[in-house]
Amino acid sequence: MTPAPAPAVSLPTSDADPFAAEHLAQPEPLHQQLRQAGPVVHLSRYNVYALARYREVHAALVDWQTFQSAAGVGLADFRKEKPWRPPSLLLEADPPHHDAPRRVLREILAPPALRRLRATWQTVAEELVDTVLADRGREFDAFTDLAGAFPLRVFPDAVGLGPEGRENLLPYGNMAFNAFGPANDLVKADADRAAGLAAWVNAQCAREALSEDGFGSRIWAAADRGDLTHTQAPLVVRSLLTAGVDTTVHGLAAALYAFATHPDQWQRLRERPESARVAFDEAVRWQSPVQTFFRTATTDVTIAGARIPEGAKILMFLGAANRDPVRWPDADRFDLTRDPSGHVGFGMGIHQCVGQHVARLEAEALLTALARRVAHIELTGEPRRHLNNTLRSWAALPVTVRPAR
Repeated sequence: MTPAPAPAVSLPTSDADPFAAEHLAQPEPLHQQLRQAGPVVHLSRYNVYALARYREVHAALVDWQTFQSAAGVGLADFRKEKPWRPPSLLLEADPPHHDAPRRVLREILAPPALRRLRATWQTVAEELVDTVLADRGREFDAFTDLAGAFPLRVFPDAVGLGPEGRENLLPYGNMAFNAFGPANDLVKADADRAAGLAAWVNAQCAREALSEDGFGSRIWAAADRGDLTHTQAPLVVRSLLTAGVDTTVHGLAAALYAFATHPDQWQRLRERPESARVAFDEAVRWQSPVQTFFRTATTDVTIAGARIPEGAKILMFLGAANRDPVRWPDADRFDLTRDPSGHVGFGMGIHQCVGQHVARLEAEALLTALARRVAHIELTGEPRRHLNNTLRSWAALPVTVRPAR
């Protein structure tokens, strides 16, 4: 990617709406069309430029100077429109404003700092699986009973939230990720409760609302040391509550769906439980819980010969990049023999998900606990998607299991 002025190539155009219900429910056909159309496709409905191939998506993610996040990582342009909430200091900021918040969170959420949580989370995962198998038997909803239940039990504790109101976390995250798309029916459906959900989350970010031994209190301690301002601290806590729940819930659901539809891979995990983290990353690549994010061009730029003007919105299809057959042989297959490193399901570059190690630790705990107790898992009914403008979400994942002897 280089600054223009080279002669521009003819740009393919599509009137497809990536936020239409049929594409949100089943995005792969559109992704294939966009990849085949070219490295850059103009989406006329929104006047944005789509990147669906791995090479171009990866390049845009790592080039924050040319493709900024500070103008918003959704369709809205913060240079022209007022954000619906104060922008995220991590997701919707660039250096230098992005640097201190990310540095603080990176230290708090680094693998060495998470080791103290491993034993506790493993115990909670084993207790949860035992309870589900005892109370539900062989048939249950793997989304509600496992993928949704486990993160909502361990992550709020780790942040330092109190016990009341945790049921607001998933609806708030759903609302926040919907807001990255157009003001369609999905956004309008949350309008009546938007203010209440935002007020509850903001209240949880205050110092006095947090326990003294969680991630949240460590963020406030960083502010006391001068590593952050006290104005920034609650916004950094909010980033954890916005991006740290829904994405992990739907990532775990993706892994459970993958294993329920690939019994040979489940057997491989049972034989090699140490591969649980790789399995989770392969599921994130295969299903891409975060499907899209936007960037804004800071200058006229040429991508693969296509000229994009300064100020234009660029829609990066992370899910399409993660199934680009040029980068991933047999890309549509969930395969534990694959090395999924390099996938863009957690982003890439300075805006790469700072909480990805937390998600992997949660996945490792739940998947290993389940693998020790369940010999076989399969779908027992049609899974139901929950539509979201940004996330590939679930509403139900009915499964039947055969307990291990």
